[in-house]
Amino acid sequence: MHSTGTGVLRRCSLCGREALVSTSIGVCARCLRERPQEALALVRRRRMEWRARYGLPPAPPRDPEGVPCRLCVNECQIPRGGRGYCGVWANRDGRLEPLAGRGRLLVFTYLDPHPTNCVAEPVCPAATSRGYPRYTFTRGVEKGFYNLAVFAGGCPLDCLFCQNPEHKAMVARGRLEPRYVRSVEDLVEEALDPRVTCICFFGGDPTPQMPVLIEASRRALQRARGRGLPLRVCWETDGLANPAVFREAARLSLESGGVVKIDWKAWSPGVYEALTGVDGHRALERLRENTRTTAEMAAGRPEPPLLVVSMLLVPGYVDAEEVRGVAGYIAGLMEEYGVNIPMVLLAFHPDHRMLDLPPTSRRHALEAKRAALEAGVREVYLGNTWLLGDHY
Repeated sequence: MHSTGTGVLRRCSLCGREALVSTSIGVCARCLRERPQEALALVRRRRMEWRARYGLPPAPPRDPEGVPCRLCVNECQIPRGGRGYCGVWANRDGRLEPLAGRGRLLVFTYLDPHPTNCVAEPVCPAATSRGYPRYTFTRGVEKGFYNLAVFAGGCPLDCLFCQNPEHKAMVARGRLEPRYVRSVEDLVEEALDPRVTCICFFGGDPTPQMPVLIEASRRALQRARGRGLPLRVCWETDGLANPAVFREAARLSLESGGVVKIDWKAWSPGVYEALTGVDGHRALERLRENTRTTAEMAAGRPEPPLLVVSMLLVPGYVDAEEVRGVAGYIAGLMEEYGVNIPMVLLAFHPDHRMLDLPPTSRRHALEAKRAALEAGVREVYLGNTWLLGDHY
C-alpha cells in the first residue's frame, strides 16, 4: 500500500487494483459493483466476526420456527430467546417483545440550540425561516429556542462507517442501562418545554422504535397545539421502515412543518450491502418506495421541503457515480410530483470500523455535488465542510 495526499491506497483483495480500500471491507467499489457475489462473500466473513463481539445476530435471523418481525426491510424470523438484527426486538417465550418493554423507549435526549447541526439545517424553518409564518414564528434563526434531539438505540443496519456507534452499545448483549429506558409520557413532557420548537428522532435509527415514537409525537403535537406552542416533528432515518409505519411518521412531519431526512447509503446494491450489512437489493427497493411516498406527500406543502435526501461521502465507496444514481432517481420524483427535494452530501470522518480511511476530500465533495446537480436536483448542499481537505 502507499499514500496519496494524506489518504492511503491499498490493494483490493479481489482484483488487486490499488484504491481507497478499508480493511473492514477489503475490496474496492468497482468489484462491489461489477463482481458483487465474489466481493460480498469476502465482506460478510469480516462483519460476522465483529458482530459476535457485541452479542448481535451476524445476519438478519431466518429461523423458520421464529417469531416474524415486519417493522423494517430485514423482516427477521427471530428464534426463541434471540433478537432481531436491530438488537431492539426479541423473541420472549414465543412473543415479539421490545427490549425496553411494551410502550417504553430505549433513548437518550438532549436540547440542541438552534441552529442545530442537523442534516436538514439548510432548509430547516428554525434556521432559515422557510415556511414562515405557518411553521416558524420568527424571521431568521429561532434564537433562544431548541431542538429536542432524541437518540434512539438500535438500528436495522450495521454501517461500518457509523458516525454514532454508541447506539450499538445501548443494545449490546440485550443488557439495558436504566438511564436509557423512558416512557412515552417522559418524552411528551420534554417536548412540551416552551423553549422546544422541534423534536428530531435519529440514532442509531428511529425505525425499530418508530411505532412508539409516533405515539409520543401524536400526544406531544396534540398537547402543544392546545397550549398554542409550535412543535415540528422531524425524522432522520435510513428509510427502511415498513411502508405503512413510514407513511404515518411522514404524515406527522407534513402536518407539523417538520422534515423527513432519508439517508441513502449508496445506489449500487453491492456497495450498499458492503457498507451496511443488509441485502442491498431489498434495501434499495424499500428506499425507493418510502422516498416516493414522501415525495408524493410533499406536493401538499411546498415550504419548507418535506423531504431531504442525504448521502455520506465515504472515501473510495460513495463516489460521484453512487451520488449520480440516487440524484437521478430523486430528480425523476421531483418532475413527477412537481416538488423540490434538496440533497445534502455529508463529509465523512474516520469512525467505528473505518478508522483507516481519511476524511472526505474537497475534490470528491465537489465532484459529487456536480453529479447531483447535473442529474437534475435543484438544491444540493455540502455538510460537515470543516472536514474537507486535500486528503486524496
